[in-house]
Amino acid sequence: MDFLDKYLTVWIFGAMAIGVGLGYVAPSVTEPIQNLHLVGIGLVLMMYPPLAKADYSQLPTVLSNWRVLGLSLIQNWLIGPTLMFALAVVFFSGLVPGLPARPEFFLGLIFIGMARCIAMVLVWNELAEGSTEYVTGLVAFNSLFQIITYGVYVWFFALFLPPLLGMETLVAGITTFDITPMQVFEAIVVFLGIPFAAGFLTRYIGTRTKGEEWYDEVFIPKIDPLTLVALLFTIIVMFATQGENIIAAPGDVLLIAVPLTIYFVVMFFVSFGMGRGIGADYSTTTAIGFRAASNNFELAIAVAVAVFGVGSGVAFATVIGPLIEVPVLLALVNVALYFQRKFDWADSETGSPDPSAPEPTTNDD
Repeated sequence: MDFLDKYLTVWIFGAMAIGVGLGYVAPSVTEPIQNLHLVGIGLVLMMYPPLAKADYSQLPTVLSNWRVLGLSLIQNWLIGPTLMFALAVVFFSGLVPGLPARPEFFLGLIFIGMARCIAMVLVWNELAEGSTEYVTGLVAFNSLFQIITYGVYVWFFALFLPPLLGMETLVAGITTFDITPMQVFEAIVVFLGIPFAAGFLTRYIGTRTKGEEWYDEVFIPKIDPLTLVALLFTIIVMFATQGENIIAAPGDVLLIAVPLTIYFVVMFFVSFGMGRGIGADYSTTTAIGFRAASNNFELAIAVAVAVFGVGSGVAFATVIGPLIEVPVLLALVNVALYFQRKFDWADSETGSPDPSAPEPTTNDD
């Protein structure tokens, strides 16, 4: 893990390059990747170690903290969607001189902005030494809202608001949008439910048969490297599916990258500041920040492909999402660790599942 952590940025950018190169040189790899569900398998494996490490006995305390849960609702279901809609309008509505209307990219950003993350956020939170219990609780809590509201949010921001604001051309030719709660539920079951159940059962069985000391000091260190290895694997196969398109249209990639980068950075700093503002400790504040700054690209891609087809501009825009999220969120991990060292967290109590727990360890590397 030390070797992987030390050169993590190199490994991630290398995995991105390998994936794009593989998809460009051998575009036929897309079919087996999709047929074998390699992206989904990688995501499940990537999420298992953090969820196996979580202390689930703390979840009732986490979910009873209405200040943190209320803050997460505001960030994820008011600030986040509104910010993404505003960025999509600025960059792809045609209202800004020099930026022509791109309805397909506008819709792609809407699909991304309304899908709250249930996968990679666990990895970013883990790398930044955030609270696994809190991020798990917040992911589960917001997943329930996502099942009910994703279709409604996409309809509101993609179909209802543009004509109301005089931007009918953005939704010209699109008369209906049909995404059922069951489709969202299935994505959450796969990408959250499977690793969540595996992690919970592993901890339950392991601590009761071998004891907590063995589980935390022997078993967890053995499975920890799986997170980053699976992350690199997921990046390779995910980017391989769009390698040819990414190389063929670098200008479009950059155009989509700008609003997404702004979104990730703004959401992280605003959410991190809000967490610190309510007096949350570092681990909880970090969980709040990364939970709000991440998006569920798997769901966005699946919906875009189902509605508009795999070769559509809408699907292309959603696939660019993880290409931008990975390096930006990795940079924000380092920002969070810097804030851990820079700020005084001694008086922060809100959100601490266990008031007697020691302060977070400072990482001076």
